[in-house]
Amino acid sequence: MTLIATDDATWRGARVTVMGLGLFGGGLGATRFAVERGAQVTVTDLRIEAQLRESLEELAALPIRYVLGRHEEADFRGADLVIVNPAVPHRSRFLDLARRAGVPLTTEILLFVERCAGRVVAVSGSNGKTTTTSLIGAILAAHDPRTVIGGNLGRSLLGEAASVAPGTPVVLEVSSFQLEWLGPAGWAPEVGVLTNLSPNHLDRHGTFEAYVAAKRWLLVNQPPTGVAVLNARDEHLRAMARDLPGRVVWFDGQGSTQPGAWIDGDVIMLGADGPPRPVMRAAEIPLVGQHNRENVLAAVAATGVFGVLPETIAGAVRAFRGVEHRLEFVREVAGVRYYNDSIATTPESVICALRSFEPGALVLIAGGYDKKTPFDGLGAEIAARAGELIVLGATAEKIAHAAEASGFAPSRVHRVNALAEGVALAARIARPGQAVALSPACASYDQFRNFIERGNLFKCLVTAL
Repeated sequence: MTLIATDDATWRGARVTVMGLGLFGGGLGATRFAVERGAQVTVTDLRIEAQLRESLEELAALPIRYVLGRHEEADFRGADLVIVNPAVPHRSRFLDLARRAGVPLTTEILLFVERCAGRVVAVSGSNGKTTTTSLIGAILAAHDPRTVIGGNLGRSLLGEAASVAPGTPVVLEVSSFQLEWLGPAGWAPEVGVLTNLSPNHLDRHGTFEAYVAAKRWLLVNQPPTGVAVLNARDEHLRAMARDLPGRVVWFDGQGSTQPGAWIDGDVIMLGADGPPRPVMRAAEIPLVGQHNRENVLAAVAATGVFGVLPETIAGAVRAFRGVEHRLEFVREVAGVRYYNDSIATTPESVICALRSFEPGALVLIAGGYDKKTPFDGLGAEIAARAGELIVLGATAEKIAHAAEASGFAPSRVHRVNALAEGVALAARIARPGQAVALSPACASYDQFRNFIERGNLFKCLVTAL
């Protein structure tokens, strides 16, 4: 049997293998979608039942065969379709078994865009994509209440695809892993936003060049009427813009006038379509840090392309209160403010956090799973701006070495074995007027299932102080 992606009737009775259930919604959405269409579904994941507890509980009432803690070759050779979690490497031998058997492969995000009749704004980049996606979603929702938001945010939209009316704004965060499937399939959004590019996920992509090539898939299939919204300050994006097929609109957080969005003095200007118009004062942005100014400008440029009025944009930005786990204020204890920045899984995102505070005012808790990204630049920034450094996890020594190599005093570097120990230590050494931030620069997989679990534990520990 060969499944036709746009014909749901062909799913009835089909043997569908979902490879990688995960905990972020995509695997759940794909599994539920296939079951509801009458497919015989096998879910296979290398993680064991205890590690997938929340996802399994959500699917408990559905007729699903599970293969956990391993994969079985027959589930790939004998399937009619394999739905792959994008985190699975393309070179997986099980995917190769399916290919050689002539079994088609797809992903949850590809199934969604094949069925989506809405106008898609898709956001990617190394840092800031979640905040930018959420900002764009908030602005477009104020403009058109039908707006839906999802993608790599942990919420699958696949089950809602059929109900998205033509013309509905759809805002998607897309990862480099997802783009490796979307791009070769020929997909492109109406508006594609790239926030910035810096080394990330080199454990998967191998080289920075391969990582950039994956991000480029967001824009290369756009028609001439498509719009690419790019960071004017990013040299990699400036180089990429030279041969893109769509129209390029720039955003510039340093104040230079660009055709898109920029800051003139203290006024955010919009010039994506038509003459420049003022939107709001930059001082009114409710989020801290220069990086958040850039996120706001990216959102202003993207929604300006959609025809959203400046006053609507301004109202939505003023009301925006940030994204959970992204420099999220937790509480103040004894004159020390605590921030949860668990979603900061790259050195560049931690640099943004450091630059959001006065030099010496931040006690930084960092470290985690090793994605093979370099920490030299982060080490220099820690030396210039951090008050104290607490390191933990698989990358603890790498981050400590990078900071000390840039002149950070070894006496100000503290090594701990667990996050609870780190929070307790931070509470002892932080002085009134300082801040403490969990901003790891790394993924969480060495000690946690995901950054959400890590961030929630940090908030619980701070609440208990």
